[in-house]
Amino acid sequence: MRTVGIIANLDKPKACAVQERLLQLLHAHGMATVIIEIGQGQLDKSDEMSQLAGAEMAFVLGGDGTLLGVARQVAPYGVPLLGINIGHLGFLSEAEPTDVEETVRRVATREYDLESRLMLEASVLRDGRQVSRLLALNDVGIGKGSFARMVNVDVHVDDVLLDAFRGDGVIVSTPTGSTAYSLSCGGPIMVPQLQAILVTPICPHTLSTRPCVIQADQTVRLRVHAPHQDLGLTVDGQIGVRLVSGDEVVVRKAPVTTTLVKWRDREFFSVLRQKLHGQDAPRGGGILTTGGARGSAARVDH
Repeated sequence: MRTVGIIANLDKPKACAVQERLLQLLHAHGMATVIIEIGQGQLDKSDEMSQLAGAEMAFVLGGDGTLLGVARQVAPYGVPLLGINIGHLGFLSEAEPTDVEETVRRVATREYDLESRLMLEASVLRDGRQVSRLLALNDVGIGKGSFARMVNVDVHVDDVLLDAFRGDGVIVSTPTGSTAYSLSCGGPIMVPQLQAILVTPICPHTLSTRPCVIQADQTVRLRVHAPHQDLGLTVDGQIGVRLVSGDEVVVRKAPVTTTLVKWRDREFFSVLRQKLHGQDAPRGGGILTTGGARGSAARVDH
């Protein structure tokens, strides 16, 4: 019997109704389900995610924030995620609540592809000792507090100085995260299947400071200097670690990835136009082929 998971964020008003309908449809197709419910501001269910090991996929009922939080917890088990957007933007989601019947039909007939998305691993070193290690699907951000003065961040790539950024901070993002915080700071949009890492300064003090794209297998070392202690690191804008002046943050490609379920007639640039510009995305455009963007996708069918 095929087994799928349902991870529902019950803080979302539509979650219960969508979950109930999803269960009915999945059981009608003869699929077993594993249900994990999150909510009340607590998205961390790491201890329960092991129940999904061996599942064909997991439906994630929530917005982009829910999917990001789930992705970090599920990545060690390699379970593909299919987002059903009951949040706001839903950039990472593949389906809407109104499409549940069609979504289940496609899953039942295996009419989908799997996309592997690069993740980052960030280690915080203080006086040479590791004090924290975190995973990120979107980005790792280093910056000052809301009212603090600027910070200096020395950025090295493979132990070679890239630049000494002075400003509000630095974002190190994946291609998936290039349409998130980095984009608002002037970073480029990258096709999400690329194997690359993006380094974007936040409000740099010099006009010559620009974002930089490096290879995914390179290591980024960031040393933070500031005359104040209002410093922090965040991953995916959700988990924070307090930094002190002199800390070093090492960011590299994570040993795990996030796998997303993607429809074959829904390509990246159409979604980009629809979500960021409000334009209707054309249907039936086929698999995205620009620059080999879907080259890492695994086709799933009989």
